[in-house]
Amino acid sequence: MQRKPRVDAKAEASARENELASTVRKVMRQYFKDLDGEKCTGIYEMVVCAVERPMLEVVMFQAQGNQTRAAQILGLNRNTLRKKLQQHGLD
Repeated sequence: MQRKPRVDAKAEASARENELASTVRKVMRQYFKDLDGEKCTGIYEMVVCAVERPMLEVVMFQAQGNQTRAAQILGLNRNTLRKKLQQHGLD
């Protein structure tokens, strides 16, 4: 019986982090290119809202709806998670 090679969890997480960072850079560069010199404000809030909701959806699914477990996965206080879920209409 052949064993599967052990995947280094930290290396895998680092690769995903780099992929996410690369994707954000690419999308942000395109966003500014599309603005074509137009002034803009509120970029931080726009990006955080765009990323936060799908992240919360996926983590809540992964935690099978358990907010305590989801808060642990996210590294957040459970009350902070509840607040964020309410803000995004996910409660």
